[in-house]
Amino acid sequence: LGILRASGHEHFSGALVIPIVTSDGTVLQLVGRRIGAHLDADTPRYLALSDRPPGVWNEAALGTSEAIILCASLFDAFTFWVAGFRQVVASDGGIGWTEPLQATLQAHGIPIVTLAYGSTPAQARAARAHADRLLALGIACFRVAFPPGMDANAVARTGPSGVERLGELLRTATWMGHGTPPALDWMPSSAVQTAGPAVPALAPDRPRADAPAPIAPVAVGVDDGPGFADLSPAGDPEAADSVLISESAGPPVPGSPSLGHESNGEVPPEIHGEEILLRYGERRYRIRGLGANLSYALLKVNVLVSGPAKPGASGFHVDTLDLYAARQRAGFLKQASVELRVPEDLLRRELGRVLLTLEGLQAAQIQRTLTPQPAAAPMSEPERTAALELLRDPHLLARIQADFARCGVVGEETTVLVGYLATVSRLLDAPLALLIQSSSAAGKSWLLDAILACVPPEHQVQYSALTGQALFYLGATELQHKVLAITEEAGARRAAYALKLLQSAGALTIASTGKDPATGRLVAHPYRVEGPVMLCLTTTAIDLDEELVNRCLVLTVNEDPAQTQAIHRQQREAQTLEGLLRRQERQAILEVHRNAQRLLQPRRIINPYARDLTFRDGRLRARRDHGKYLTLIQAITLLHQYQRPTQTVRHGEDTLDYLEVAPADIATATRLLDAVLGRTLDELPPQTQRLLGLLDAMVTQQGAAHHLARAATRFTRKDVRAATGWSDSQLKRHLHRLEDLEYLLVHHGGRGQRFVYELVFEPPESGAAPVLPGLRVDNETLPGCASDGKQSGAPADPAPLGLPPVRGVSGGGVSGASPGLAGSNSAGVIPCAECTVREQEALSIVP
Repeated sequence: LGILRASGHEHFSGALVIPIVTSDGTVLQLVGRRIGAHLDADTPRYLALSDRPPGVWNEAALGTSEAIILCASLFDAFTFWVAGFRQVVASDGGIGWTEPLQATLQAHGIPIVTLAYGSTPAQARAARAHADRLLALGIACFRVAFPPGMDANAVARTGPSGVERLGELLRTATWMGHGTPPALDWMPSSAVQTAGPAVPALAPDRPRADAPAPIAPVAVGVDDGPGFADLSPAGDPEAADSVLISESAGPPVPGSPSLGHESNGEVPPEIHGEEILLRYGERRYRIRGLGANLSYALLKVNVLVSGPAKPGASGFHVDTLDLYAARQRAGFLKQASVELRVPEDLLRRELGRVLLTLEGLQAAQIQRTLTPQPAAAPMSEPERTAALELLRDPHLLARIQADFARCGVVGEETTVLVGYLATVSRLLDAPLALLIQSSSAAGKSWLLDAILACVPPEHQVQYSALTGQALFYLGATELQHKVLAITEEAGARRAAYALKLLQSAGALTIASTGKDPATGRLVAHPYRVEGPVMLCLTTTAIDLDEELVNRCLVLTVNEDPAQTQAIHRQQREAQTLEGLLRRQERQAILEVHRNAQRLLQPRRIINPYARDLTFRDGRLRARRDHGKYLTLIQAITLLHQYQRPTQTVRHGEDTLDYLEVAPADIATATRLLDAVLGRTLDELPPQTQRLLGLLDAMVTQQGAAHHLARAATRFTRKDVRAATGWSDSQLKRHLHRLEDLEYLLVHHGGRGQRFVYELVFEPPESGAAPVLPGLRVDNETLPGCASDGKQSGAPADPAPLGLPPVRGVSGGGVSGASPGLAGSNSAGVIPCAECTVREQEALSIVP
């Protein structure tokens, strides 16, 4: 045959050998495909027996389908097969078009062919020539448009979504003929069908009238263990039927014609919830547990076989076994034969049919699991118009703040805006992370829910708690470009390591030991979860993990009595008719924001002013904080992508699209960072810092009332409770922190004594607002910084928001700084005059 050459060498040495089988089961040709990394670039990959005629691989598909996929290589054809598209053929040897192929297509009367050739220039020329031949034969022709330099196998190996991309490329194939193309919607098969390939949904959907009966392919390397030795085409006719996998091997494939169960006399499976019932003659098989089998390497189920009761027999046998394990099958058959008084050979054939049926159902189950479900209903045209109107609003940031107020968020203008921008940053390569910190019952969870309500549900993943390795075993892309929200930081402490890695590295990898299904030996199985992901946490703790804090923007909830009064008013108004109408309006507002975020797409962001920015460098953690500042600028630009022109640049053979940062984006981010990051850089937690300010005001007032020097003023915890209105437990935690950091001096205190304190802190300037020293925008390097009234965040009439102007920022620099904020660069924020006025009024940041 030529398998051994005259020299004695093997013709197919180092090659995968594929038999080419005709429609009558004859092996026509053997094709070898050389594999391995040692091959030279000019080494032919395919070789065949020289004295045998060329053939068509998977010719059986031509008898059961009206439309087929034609590949130029066997590996590409195999790729479509394992992706679920069984109506695929290829000429052997990677030759492409051959006369036998043309004759075979004509003999079977194939009306539609889709060419799935690669995208190299030579393959493109071959596709055009072969399309002309097909059209001349009266065969409608499409061509799959692969990405440059890729073919089907390369696309499938691009990642977890590669197989999905194959289906999308098929559905968008280019029509090569003239006039109106025939309707064609490729659907992958959900069941393993070796003899009945799935067909695309045609218009109308109908089986071919002249389709020949399916032919069982030659089985190469099938399981020849106990229990299946007689399941071969060479056996008796009933045994041969069990090799054919028709519709009885699984549920009907959408878009494919029904082959019927009458061909082998089987009754289709009955599925009742988790139970599958199969009947063969007098015997009934009940299968449970198939739903837990989501790997093709395992088919472990509970099988109960029952039949007519006979003398001395129980009439049933039940066991849990892996149907892929020959020894377990043999044990089941032997015991079932005793219990039912039925010949073992008969049960063996029936169990073979059970296995094939379950394989089909399992394949359909795995396909459903891997197929991404529609995350949200498509937007209607009015919904899309409303979302675009929001994204194109010239006062977008101010409108976001106003919408939060209309949805019932009282105050917290800066916090909700930073939170909204942080959720938008999930579309960037390095998203922000949020940590909302407050006392118990202050409303941190409610604030987080308000921010997440603007994010589409399909773009967020929420958990109450996480175990140490839970994140490692999520789907590879389950968190990619999504918001991961955890209700309490305490619930995520065991997963803190994974969260830190996800933020820093953008991906998680783990190697876990498991049993090799083929050898039974323990092997390492790698798992990988891709980022990036935007993280949201809430906490009531004062002492936080420093590693976690310096990766997050720390937001605080306003706990002032005035804020509490405003919340009480809002809660009372919610009980009125106006409150009812406002709740009805809230859902419509949130839906607009969700649709707007659905329209946002990941984009490259370029900051042409990046070299002119400065940032404080006095502490090591400023390296990460500087990244937060730049990311916040990018998030603002990304949010305005429908208001900014798309720029392009050529780099080699690639064309790159990107958006440019505007000066107003930098000005907005700078002021937000003054209010948020300026406090996180302090050595005091925000609430402790707030208590320090209240103590300073109390001591100043008492000293003035009693004509005492500041150092001579003493106070107790009772005095502080009366002056601040804080609870005793809340006050103790923050007073202890001030003691430890030596802002308070304890004169008395301990067992049986009252605590008497002296405040040893004095701010540089009373009433100074915390700012971020070293954060500066140079006017001269930012042309056009002055607002023309059309920039986002510069509303014509900001009065309805009722927000006071920014304190502590002026054209001449920083009026004062909080303790611990002194750095190597204290120039402060120096925006241009007009921009300062307009942007301050719009954002109205209250430290």
